Amino acid sequence: MQKDISISVNKIDNYEKISGCAKYVNDVQIEGALYAKTFRSPIISGEIVSITVPKLPDGYFAVDYRDVPGKNGVKIIKDDMPIFAEKILRYFGEPILLIVGPQKSVVQSLINKIILETKLIEPIYDESNIAINYHYEKGNPQNAFSSANRIFEYTYQTGYQEQAYIEPQGMIGYSEGDKITLIGSIQCPYYVKNAVLLALGCSSEQVRIIQPAVGGAFGGKEEFPSLMGCQLAVAINKIHKPIRLIYEREEDIEVTTKRHPAIIRMKAAVDSDNSLVAISSDIRLDGGAYLGLSNVVLSRAMIATTGAYTIPNVDCSGIVYLTNTVPNGAFRGFGAPQIFYAVEMFLNHIAKDLGIDPLDFKMKHLAKQGDLTSTSGTFRDPILMNDLIKRALEISDYRRKSQKYKLENQLRGMGISLFFHGCGFTGSGEATIIKAQVKLHKDEQDNVDILIAAVDMGQGVRTTMSKIVAHTLGIPMDKVRFPYPDTDFVPDSGPTVASRTTMIVGGLVAKAAQKMHDRWQNGVADTVIEQYVQPDYIVWDEATFHGDAYPAYSWGVNIVDVSVDKVTNQVTLEEAWSVYDLGKAIDDLVIKGQAEGGITQGFAYGYLENMEVKNGKVRQKNMTDYIIPTALDTTKITTELIDNPHAGGPYGAKGAGELTLIGGAPAVAMAIENAIFRRVHNIPVTPESIMELIEYGNR
Repeated sequence: MQKDISISVNKIDNYEKISGCAKYVNDVQIEGALYAKTFRSPIISGEIVSITVPKLPDGYFAVDYRDVPGKNGVKIIKDDMPIFAEKILRYFGEPILLIVGPQKSVVQSLINKIILETKLIEPIYDESNIAINYHYEKGNPQNAFSSANRIFEYTYQTGYQEQAYIEPQGMIGYSEGDKITLIGSIQCPYYVKNAVLLALGCSSEQVRIIQPAVGGAFGGKEEFPSLMGCQLAVAINKIHKPIRLIYEREEDIEVTTKRHPAIIRMKAAVDSDNSLVAISSDIRLDGGAYLGLSNVVLSRAMIATTGAYTIPNVDCSGIVYLTNTVPNGAFRGFGAPQIFYAVEMFLNHIAKDLGIDPLDFKMKHLAKQGDLTSTSGTFRDPILMNDLIKRALEISDYRRKSQKYKLENQLRGMGISLFFHGCGFTGSGEATIIKAQVKLHKDEQDNVDILIAAVDMGQGVRTTMSKIVAHTLGIPMDKVRFPYPDTDFVPDSGPTVASRTTMIVGGLVAKAAQKMHDRWQNGVADTVIEQYVQPDYIVWDEATFHGDAYPAYSWGVNIVDVSVDKVTNQVTLEEAWSVYDLGKAIDDLVIKGQAEGGITQGFAYGYLENMEVKNGKVRQKNMTDYIIPTALDTTKITTELIDNPHAGGPYGAKGAGELTLIGGAPAVAMAIENAIFRRVHNIPVTPESIMELIEYGNR
């Protein structure tokens, strides 16, 4: 083994992915499997008066809420989303029933013949239906605002974003006796299992979840597969035959969860020394038709309300309101991209109003080790933001280029964003909710199996976990095996979300490997189980948003150079640079691959990916209408890492997956703003909006 764990190795799944032999859900063949198709609400909001299903041929079935033996609710947080609609329809495309049968064409024709009579209810698209309302304070913001030298207020708005994973949502299932097995494109095997247990009202031994190869997720396969899993399990429980439920791309885009649109009102108090003494934020998220994970998305946004800065007084409020639109949910960054966009642009605009260089203004307020977080926790680890910024400025030549573009007025601009991301679940979530457990098993041939529920969805988990075990045990990588998770064999190590997999789960794997190492006997089988124990210093009050929200933080700087076409207003990314503190990279190329993909997705959120819901319906329903970056839309990206090992992570590793997306949108929006000499408040900054800004916008 190499001495430095960061030295890259071939990814474990390279061959199966490159050769095309990796088996995704749709590649799994089960003899006699039936096809399922969802009959969905054709209206935005209303009541079901009657449903008339055509006479079904032999071997065809209808499955609806009456077939649910347990609770007709998807176990997420509030369980407010029904598996199948019973009476009330809350959004266009809401699932009402499944038609199941041996031929897809016949299934579709039967769907087309269903007659649904409804009574329309006036849909809600505004903020009138508030489902969640949070508030917290730090210091004495009222006093700070009353004594301020100047007060600044601006509003920022972010739109939807579609995960656009390569592989659409899909699941296949079958029964063996009284046991139901589901094979799904998922992020969280135990989320699906627990949801199915509630739906079927059965014992844990009667449900098995298997994860095959997964073609991307980005949060979109966190909670949504629980809905599909419940529907499929209910159908299998009724029909007792294997069934396939695989979405086509248009259906996937139209009815699955998106990133929450946000309206964020920011207010700041500045003293006579041009120092920020208080910040007030009002964060409003559109949850769509059901709450889902929206309250947690909101809380994570609120926790980051001061960005990468220390501000002594904070007044933060947030709401989630429900509308008759497609439900919104998990997406890489989980609330952080919305708030960091607003905070970064806000400080940028304050500095411009004060006549101060925005970067200098931000650096004056950077958080430092020992400072209090926005929630009055403590930044315990060293914060290397000054080093990250210095290096990013050097490799990008940011200062010189920015001044040059400003003087030349060539519709060319540079943008820079500073940001962090908390690693793991907020507060005591890891200890009280997740309670992660991992298992290592060594056989008599000294092969070691990693038995965890962590999902490799393209981000390289199988490789990084295997490296951790191999390095700790001092054995070759080919002696370590990481089978795809199967809930019959792996313990619940928690979901593959929240930038927790390497730091939290990998940390447990490293501890288990060390125990195995300490008692290693050649040719003797051994099993080690390790349970998560929360550090004593983590104290968090969920009700008051007070204390340490995270055990550790990763940090980053993004810089981008853009040009704007004078005729078409089309934005071109000319070059980009990033420097990150991710603790310690377990594999350099795996991390840099994540970083390049993340920043590209973040840039696209800021200027390219435009999704509108008009009159309750998604207007961009396929990859022709919903534009994501192609190779022609990307640019040269230079990525550097600065080591800052965290004692709580394996080999010093911290979270990485979400961090690399967060700074993209504010950096590109700021670059566009500097190129066109107009203030940007809303993203995405499309050519149409640039045209309006040039014509009517403020400098």
